[in-house]
Amino acid sequence: MGDPENRENSFSRSRSSSVSSIDRDSKEAITALYFMESFARKNDSAVSSCLWVGTGLGMVIILSLNLPASDDLRQSEPVMVSPSGTVLTLKGAVLTFACLDCMGTLTHQPYEVWRDPHSADDGDKTRKRKLVMHSPSSSQDMGDHQFAVICSEKQAKVFSLPSQTCLYVHNITETSFLLRADVVTLCNSVCLACFCANGHIMTLSLPSLRPLLDINYLPVTDMRIARTFCFTNEGQALYLSSPTEIQRLTYSQEMCDNLQDMLGDLFTPVETPEAQNRGFLKGLFGGSGQAFDREELFGEATAGKASRSLAQHIPGSGGIEGMRGAAGGVIGDLTRARIALDERGQKLGELDERTASMMASAEAFSKHAHEVMLKYKDKKWYQF
Repeated sequence: MGDPENRENSFSRSRSSSVSSIDRDSKEAITALYFMESFARKNDSAVSSCLWVGTGLGMVIILSLNLPASDDLRQSEPVMVSPSGTVLTLKGAVLTFACLDCMGTLTHQPYEVWRDPHSADDGDKTRKRKLVMHSPSSSQDMGDHQFAVICSEKQAKVFSLPSQTCLYVHNITETSFLLRADVVTLCNSVCLACFCANGHIMTLSLPSLRPLLDINYLPVTDMRIARTFCFTNEGQALYLSSPTEIQRLTYSQEMCDNLQDMLGDLFTPVETPEAQNRGFLKGLFGGSGQAFDREELFGEATAGKASRSLAQHIPGSGGIEGMRGAAGGVIGDLTRARIALDERGQKLGELDERTASMMASAEAFSKHAHEVMLKYKDKKWYQF
C-alpha cells in the first residue's frame, strides 16, 4: 500500500509543478507588433523584412519574413517566417517600436499603395501589388545603418543595428507605469512622447533619450482615457473624454501661438453680387423675358410716394442721441422717485417712533394722576 501512495504523491507533485510552470508561461502575452525593413541578425549585411514582437514581460523577439522574389509568385508561394535568434530585453511590457536611419530620421513602415478594386481603368489589366519600402541607400552599406527604438512601461532603449548594441537607456518611471508611448515629429525633429498613469506627459529626444518635457496634466480617473489616449505629430494628443466627446490637447508652444489661426468658421462670408446691367439689344432679342415688379409698374412708387403696403422708417428729430437722452431722463426720474420713497419711508418711521413715545408719556401721566387722586380722595379741604 505504501508504494502506490508514494507514486501518487510524486505524481501529484510533478503535476502541480508542471501546471504552475504552464500558468507562469501563460502570463506572458504579445503586447506590440511592428513590421520594418531592418537587420534581423548581427552578421546581416543587408536589410530584410522583419517582424518585431514585444511581450508583456519585456522580451523582444525578431522574426525574419521571407517574401517571394517575384510579384507574380506572391499569390502562389507562402511567406516563410523563421525566428532569427535575436532576443532583446526591457523592464515592463513592451508598448511601441520605431526605426530611425543613421541620420536620426524616422523610417516609416512598408506600405502598399491603395487601388480602387472597382476602377474602370484597370479592368483589362492585371492588378499587381506593389509594396513601397524604405531601404537605406548604397552609400550606407558599411557600419551601423539603423537605430531601433523600443519603449516599455518602465524604460526606453535605443539599439544600433545590425550590431545590436544598446546605445542609450532611460528609466522613465519607477513608481508608476506608462499607458501610451508614440514616436512623433515635433518642430522638424523626432521625439518619444509618453503618457504615464499618474497623469504626467513626458517627451524624450531621439536617439539620445534626453528628457525634454515632464508636466503633470491629468491623473487617470477613467479607464476610457487610458484606452483611447494617443499622441499625434506637432505636439498634439487626443482621447475620449466621454462616449461622444473627443478631447484635444497640445504641449507645443508653437501650436498654442497659432491656435487662433487654425480655428475654423461655420461659413465663409461672401458679398452679394450686384445685378448685371441688361442691354437694350439683349433685352430685345433675348429669349427670356424680364421680370418686373407690380408695385414698380402700377404702384405709388412711380409717383414719388411710398407704397402703403410697405413699412417706412421715419427718423426722429434727435435720432439715437435723442433716444439716449430720453432714456437717461427716464432713468433720472426713476432714481429721484426711488430716493423720495426712501425719504418718505424714513419720515414715516420717525413719526411712528414719536407716536409710540407720546403714547408711553400719556400712559405714564394717566397712571400718575390716578395715584394722586387715590391719595387725596378721602381728605377734607381743611386737611390739605
